Amino acid sequence: MKRNGLHVVLILFLLPLFSSSLFGQTWEFVKEKDGVKIYSRQEPGRNLKSFKGVTEIKESVEKVFARIEDVNHTEWWDKNLSQIKVLLYEKNKRAQYHIVYATPWPIKSRDLYADVTVNINQVTGERKISAVPLIGAPPQSKEFIRIKDYRQEWTVIPVNNYLTHVELEFYVDPDDKLPEWLLNMVFIESPVNTIKGLIQQIEKNKDKN
Repeated sequence: MKRNGLHVVLILFLLPLFSSSLFGQTWEFVKEKDGVKIYSRQEPGRNLKSFKGVTEIKESVEKVFARIEDVNHTEWWDKNLSQIKVLLYEKNKRAQYHIVYATPWPIKSRDLYADVTVNINQVTGERKISAVPLIGAPPQSKEFIRIKDYRQEWTVIPVNNYLTHVELEFYVDPDDKLPEWLLNMVFIESPVNTIKGLIQQIEKNKDKN
């Protein structure tokens, strides 16, 4: 079925884009879907919301973390990405990349430059992967509209040797004229879609071993 332009634009932003902690804001439980609990909270001064997905994956924390952290294997991120260019990658430390979201005419495509940092707690085994806009990114191209306001944070915590607690927080402003209530309605499914993609990729790797 052919999707109209508005629907495609909304779907393109259903990937891991991205949130960090906001002091003074409280996460509110929204619903549970496909084993993922979804939470939201209001962005200060905005009608846009941050979202968080929480679940447990039946795999070791090392394998879950390795799949999220490796920006050289991004096939599970989103099928609507037309370009993912890795600018820098230091395993278990940091990464930088450029992403382009293809959109149908006449809607202009979006791009973003991300700066990713990795933190590993050697005592607890907790791992965090945080993404924010890259400072000093190349000037905005006339070909794209630059996404400048976003955050993402993955948190993976070992429950035991074969079970991992996973959280994905994100916030994104696509710099669009679409109503914020509509963006909130679409983005609420994003944690589920992204985490399901991660689980499918982990299961696929199990089959190969």
